[in-house]
Amino acid sequence: MPGTKAAAQGSSKLAMFCTANGPTVSPGAVVVGVEEVGFGAFSPDEALPQLEAARATLIDRAADIRRFLVMLAAIPFAEFVNDCPPGALVVGVDEAGRGPLAGPVVASAVALCKPRPAGLDDSKKLTANKRSTLDLQVRRRCAWGVAVIEPAEIDRRNIFGATMYAMTLAVARVAEAMGRAPDIVLVDGNLTPHGRCAEWQWPARAIVGGDAKEPAISAASIVAKEWRDRLMIAAAREHPHYGWERNKGYGTAEHLDALRRHGPCALHRRSFAPVAQQEMFA
Repeated sequence: MPGTKAAAQGSSKLAMFCTANGPTVSPGAVVVGVEEVGFGAFSPDEALPQLEAARATLIDRAADIRRFLVMLAAIPFAEFVNDCPPGALVVGVDEAGRGPLAGPVVASAVALCKPRPAGLDDSKKLTANKRSTLDLQVRRRCAWGVAVIEPAEIDRRNIFGATMYAMTLAVARVAEAMGRAPDIVLVDGNLTPHGRCAEWQWPARAIVGGDAKEPAISAASIVAKEWRDRLMIAAAREHPHYGWERNKGYGTAEHLDALRRHGPCALHRRSFAPVAQQEMFA
């Protein structure tokens, strides 16, 4: 599409760029604003078969399916960013997956286009079909970035630190895609990564309940949740005991029972008490 400018990292070994002629592959990894991060088991490439099976009817072309999963940042139409006056470029950021016992934490950052997609709201308040539709609309029309932090990194940093880092990466990626730093970043919750993540470098404001109040945060919450859900559905194909296609890694009765019977796998968070207890008594 004319005016497309994007940078993305699909894994620590494969970089993906979206140009006016569509995605192209680079043999090197991309570092977008901060240090390189590898995605290993939760690379979006791993989710491709599940997406093709479950969501193909929502996407027009096979090329879109691959771009949908591999790119971690994009700006389909640059005009709304280029025309945005100084001081007015707002990015919303939110996360999905702080509480689960397994899987990554995912953050998304979004700068809304004009007119913005209709019906934006807290992702938890939307039906699955509505959320999926809005996710596609946001990523096809607005500037966005996504970051995925794997369980091993969550255990190393702790979940709070990993979440702050994911938000930082997501904002760095959308800023790189836009070719311009945001003037303000609106963060869902009561804390921002400012002063809590060394790589954070933008003005920020925390908004409690922001995913239901600020459209840019609503859009980010939708993209983050849909992205993470796709990864967990794909992971369930490799680890079918835990019911992740239903519980998305949260500590439901089904998941806890499977954890007791089968023990944790590589995608469980060892720093979370129910997982640590199972390892202790294994």
